[in-house]
Amino acid sequence: MAEKRMFGGMAFLHRGNMAVGVTGDDLMVRVGPDTTEQALTRPGARIFDMTGRPMRGWVVVTGSTVAEDEVLGEWIDKGCAFAASLPPK
Repeated sequence: MAEKRMFGGMAFLHRGNMAVGVTGDDLMVRVGPDTTEQALTRPGARIFDMTGRPMRGWVVVTGSTVAEDEVLGEWIDKGCAFAASLPPK
């Protein structure tokens, strides 16, 4: 996992593909377009929309929701699993 400053925060990349990121107190998670709707049913999750144009396959999870290590780990695992399914950059 590599770290890189992006989106005004810190991003974490797996084989060159962004998996998760931190902006402010929130966690951005790359879940993929096929599982976005399912991810949005989880507490604290919302569409990732920084510019008025929602990003397909991404969700933002409220920082207070991921305050517990177990919940944070689940989201990180989801982001890493999707990033691992992509070809390396």
